[in-house]
Amino acid sequence: MNRNKLKAKRQWRRRKGIRKTVSGTAAKPRLAVFRSLNHIYAQVIDDMEGVTIASASTRDKGVSVEKSGNTEAAKAVGQALAEKAKAKGVSEVVFDRGGFRFHGRVKSLADGAREGGLKF
Repeated sequence: MNRNKLKAKRQWRRRKGIRKTVSGTAAKPRLAVFRSLNHIYAQVIDDMEGVTIASASTRDKGVSVEKSGNTEAAKAVGQALAEKAKAKGVSEVVFDRGGFRFHGRVKSLADGAREGGLKF
């Protein structure tokens, strides 16, 4: 198996293990993070209803960033997501790192969401 397939399989396993324990409800939805090479995406999801309550990414027009693949951009996405979630009446979430390590851009997004007023 080549290296990239092995890395993807490991990440899928980590994500699957996290999703066994982390689930979002209407009272405490799940904040899911996806990190690609150039962008970062985040959603607040109610898993019981299967609905996305709020979402933000570096590709949105509302998020103004100079470069989309760095920690400052991730922090801006976290703050934008927190504003959208607060507007929908969500103040507490469960954090789902999606199999990514909790450092760098993922940590910056979480810090931005906390600064925006989300609790987790």
